[in-house]
Amino acid sequence: MTSRSDPNVAPLLSLNGTDLYHMIGSGFSRLKEHSHIVNALNVFPVPDGDTGANMVLTMQAAWNAAAAIVSAHAGQVMQALAHGAVRGARGNSGVILSQIFRGMAECLRDNETIDASLLAKAMEKGKDTAYKGVLKPVEGTILTVIREAAEAGSHAAAISPDLRFVFETMVHRAQQALAATPDLLPVLKQAGVVDAGGQGLCYLLEGMLDYLHGKPYIAPEKVSIVEEKATTPHPNLDFAEEEEWGYDIQYLIYGQELDEKSIREQLLAMGGESVVVGRAGNVIKVHVHSTDPGPFLSYGASLGQLDDIVLENMTLQTLRRRGEWRESEAVTRPIPPHTPPHQPPTESERECHGIVAVVSGEGMKQVFESLGACAIVTGGQTMNPSAEELLQAAESLPHENVILLPNNKNIIMAAKQAAALSEKRIYVLETRSMPQGVAAMLGFHPHANIEENLASMQAAAEEIHTAEVTTAVREARFDHVHVKPGDIIGLIDGRLCCAGQDLFSVLKEVLSRIDPDEMTELFTLYYGQPLSETEAQALVAQLEPHFPEHEFELMYGGQPHYHFLISAE
Repeated sequence: MTSRSDPNVAPLLSLNGTDLYHMIGSGFSRLKEHSHIVNALNVFPVPDGDTGANMVLTMQAAWNAAAAIVSAHAGQVMQALAHGAVRGARGNSGVILSQIFRGMAECLRDNETIDASLLAKAMEKGKDTAYKGVLKPVEGTILTVIREAAEAGSHAAAISPDLRFVFETMVHRAQQALAATPDLLPVLKQAGVVDAGGQGLCYLLEGMLDYLHGKPYIAPEKVSIVEEKATTPHPNLDFAEEEEWGYDIQYLIYGQELDEKSIREQLLAMGGESVVVGRAGNVIKVHVHSTDPGPFLSYGASLGQLDDIVLENMTLQTLRRRGEWRESEAVTRPIPPHTPPHQPPTESERECHGIVAVVSGEGMKQVFESLGACAIVTGGQTMNPSAEELLQAAESLPHENVILLPNNKNIIMAAKQAAALSEKRIYVLETRSMPQGVAAMLGFHPHANIEENLASMQAAAEEIHTAEVTTAVREARFDHVHVKPGDIIGLIDGRLCCAGQDLFSVLKEVLSRIDPDEMTELFTLYYGQPLSETEAQALVAQLEPHFPEHEFELMYGGQPHYHFLISAE
C-alpha cells in the first residue's frame, strides 16, 4: 500500500487484507463513538432507541471474527468479517449491514488486494445483497444510503483509480442521501429525524475514509458481546424419556376468576403428573398426564367452558413404537407399569415442534414458559438478540421443527437470518409484540402438523390489538400528537396515539382508542418495572367503571421502561 503519511503525495491504488482490517476497524471505532447519536434518532420518542447499539454489536461480532485470523489476503479478511456480522446481526439495521458485508465478501472472495474498480464492484454487490435480503425494501432507510453510495463509487472508479477519491465520493453521496431520507419517508419528517440506520452507515464509512487519510484510531478490542446465557430450557420438558404411559390431557378453560396456582395444586392432588398450567388473560391452559382422563376433564369443566381438548393415549403410542401392540388386544391388555427408561429422543419426538420465544421481563418469561415455550431468548424492545443467539436457542432443542416467535418487529429479520443459517427447519412466525406471542402460544396444538400450527398461531396472533404505555424521552410531533420529554405516551399497534402528564388519563384514552367499534371483550394488562403491583391494581380499579362492557385481567410482566403492555381480544 502507498504511504498514507501524506495523502496528497500519490494516489492510493490498492489495499491488502491488513489495510482492509484496519480500515474497517477505524469505521467501527467512529460508529461506536457516535452510537448514542444513532440511538437518539429513534422515530418514536420511546426509551428503547437501540439502532446504534445494534449496529455496534453487529460490528463487534464482525470484528471479533476478523481478529481471529491473521491474513494479508483481502478476500479472506472480508469473508471473516461477513461471517461474524451475519451470525452476530442484531436489529433490522444490523441485519442489513451484515448483508452488505456478505455481498462484498462474495465479490472479493478470491482477491488478495482491492483496487478502485473492485471496491466499486464489491459495494454494488453489497447493495444488491442487502436489497434482496429485505422482503419489501423501503426507500428513505439505510438501503437508500448504501444504494446511493455504491452508485457514486461506480461512477468515481470509472474516473479515477485513486481509492481515496472513490471513497470520498461514496461518503459524500452517502451523507447527501442520509439528509434526504426525511423527504422519502414521511414518518421521519414527522419525527424531525434522519434514518438511524443510514446515519450509522455514514459513521462507518466516514471512519473508513479517515483511515485512508492517515488519521489514527483506537483499535476496537476483541470482547465478548454475550454476557449471560441467552436461553433458558423449559423446566417441564424432559426429552430423555423415550417411553410414556397413560394419557396426555390438554385443554383450555374459559372462566371467571380462575386461579392458576390453585388449579395446579388441585391437579397434583388428583394424582396428575407433568402438570403445566399457564394463564393468558381469562384463559387457562392445562397440560397433565394421568392413567384416567375422566376426573381431569370433569374438573376442568367444573371451572368453565373447555376448548381445544387434546387427549392422547401415550401407552398405545409407546407400545406401537416398540412393536408390542396388536389391535385385537385393545380390550384386555392392561396398562404396563410406569417405568420408562431414559433414552435419547425418538424419531417422533424429534419430528414434533419446539417453540423459541424472545421475551423481556421475568413475568412475561413465566407466562411463555407456562404456555409451553421450550426455550426463552432474553430480549425485546430494549435489547434485540443476535441471529447467533436465536440460532443457538433453536439448535439446543431436540426438535427438527422449531417455531420462532420474535415478538418484536425489529427482531424479525434477525430471526429469519437465524433460520437461514440452521440445518433444522426453523419457521419464523412474525409476531410483533409479546401479547401477540402469547396469543400465538394459545393457538398452538402439540399434535397438529406444522402447517396447521403455523396457520392457527398466526390467526390467533392477528385477532388481538396491542398497546404500550411508556415515558417519552424527547420532544416529537406525530399526527397532531405533540410529545414533550417526560410525557406519558400511548402506542396502539406500533403507532403513537396520545400523550399526557397523567398515567391514568393516557391509559384510559389508549383503551378507548384500541377498540373504537367495541368488538373486543377483554383487556389484559401486563404491568412492568415502572409500577408496583399495588399501583397497577389501583389503576385497573379506576378503569373498570369506565369500560363496563369489558373484562380486565391484570398480570405481572416485569418488562423494563413500559408501564403496561396491553392486549385487547
